[in-house]
Amino acid sequence: MKLYNLLIPTLLLLFLGGCGNNSEEKKDAFALKIENQKKTYTTADQLTVSIQNKKNIAIDSVVYTLNNNRVDISGDKILLTDKKLGKKTLTATIYSDGETYNASQQFTILSSIKPKLYTYKVLETYPHDINAYTQGLEFENDTLYESTGQYRSSSLRKTDYKTGEVLQQVNLAPHYFGEGLTILNNKIYQLTWRENTGFIYNLNTMEKTGTFVYGKSKEGWGLCHDDQNNIYKSDGTDRIWTLNPNTLAEKDYIEIFTNTSKISSVNELEWVEGKIYANVYQQGSIAIIDPSNGAVEGVIDLTDLKDKVTQHPKLDVLNGIAYNGEPNILYITGKNWDKLFKIEIFEK
Repeated sequence: MKLYNLLIPTLLLLFLGGCGNNSEEKKDAFALKIENQKKTYTTADQLTVSIQNKKNIAIDSVVYTLNNNRVDISGDKILLTDKKLGKKTLTATIYSDGETYNASQQFTILSSIKPKLYTYKVLETYPHDINAYTQGLEFENDTLYESTGQYRSSSLRKTDYKTGEVLQQVNLAPHYFGEGLTILNNKIYQLTWRENTGFIYNLNTMEKTGTFVYGKSKEGWGLCHDDQNNIYKSDGTDRIWTLNPNTLAEKDYIEIFTNTSKISSVNELEWVEGKIYANVYQQGSIAIIDPSNGAVEGVIDLTDLKDKVTQHPKLDVLNGIAYNGEPNILYITGKNWDKLFKIEIFEK
């Protein structure tokens, strides 16, 4: 009986040890090599890859994936032309006689273009509620809708942008901090900051009709939508998420990069002629982003626009971008600004 009891643990140890060694052998059997490897590449680059077969195992086939998305290889070349920007893991899955092996390398893909720099000219100035902590701004049929923040004073507003008059207002419960908004298919979608909750309203009545929750995105910051009914959401990081317009579930995301670095704290969003215009929090600038891959194609310098409003203790940063279908024209305001500006943008 005692001998039996001693044999069981010994056999278990031998079995587990054998499995562990086999796992390590599989792990070290292959290595993925990238010729002239770097930490960063651009979408103009191509990778020359090879598999180092350390144990001379017969290879049946190899499949390459980039962040779990299969990529095509031509000979030993992988093109990055149509790839999204950001941190990537390139994995080679090697198949051999019923066994599977993996080898990987990590790197970052940057934009291949240097952003164009834009400046602006003020065309018109309109009054704006100095007590509105602006978080989202969007036109619908020449009427301006606005979402405001701060606990105990967050709201959704329908306004006459020319006079600054608030035509209709819905106040959020005190424990919600309002964030960005967008309007799609006669519905208004509004985010909250850290409460993991979004609100849905009837556009005509502004009656609340539903809610939605966030998935993997960190927080609620900005919203906009494209012409194909995709909704885009920022969460205060370098990511912009694509939401399903029916379920509001997060489908995918892009990471925002220039040709040299990532852009963090992406905030208020606006869809303008096929591009995402994104306010960068605490910066008086707007990034013009390619929604297909996250590349920053342009930067609008609005750093001195804040100087043109009434200076007061609660005055905060630029945050509020609206587009009303006029080429090169934007409507801009900020947190506790007493003015809304109609500006024309042009390349420096």
